[in-house]
Amino acid sequence: MGTAPTTERVTTTAEGDVVVFLIGMRINRWRSVRHWLPVLTAMPRMLRELAREEGGGLLGYGRYASGPRSFTIVQYWESREKLLAYASDPDRRHRPAWAAFNRHARGGAGSVGIWHETYLVPAGSYEAVYHAMPPTGLGEAYGIQPVGRRGERAAERLAG
Repeated sequence: MGTAPTTERVTTTAEGDVVVFLIGMRINRWRSVRHWLPVLTAMPRMLRELAREEGGGLLGYGRYASGPRSFTIVQYWESREKLLAYASDPDRRHRPAWAAFNRHARGGAGSVGIWHETYLVPAGSYEAVYHAMPPTGLGEAYGIQPVGRRGERAAERLAG
């Protein structure tokens, strides 16, 4: 993000299947900093690692706060296989972070919660439109093009 807003209606250039991964955390006990701070700081390190690696599979992401204690990251991946490969690779940041979370969770009695959801969205089952916005979401991950190339209405873009 951080780019200028578009001056026309645009849509994503995404083609084919899309992998959307949502991951979040919730601070349940503010005073238990030693339990939630490592969780809060682990994700930015993983995102930096993924951004540095060309061909790693992460296409883009957005960070969102949903209240003072809950945080969510929406990620767009090239494929389910690349997402799962990253999650299970013992030489990458995710595995040690997951092990550390499990250690802290045992002693933290629910001080911090985490969640994730993975969506495998088949081609033709998503659409996007952006107006007066910088590239966001699928548009940021895949790029944008004028809406007319895909159809002026959502129904046309979904008919794909």
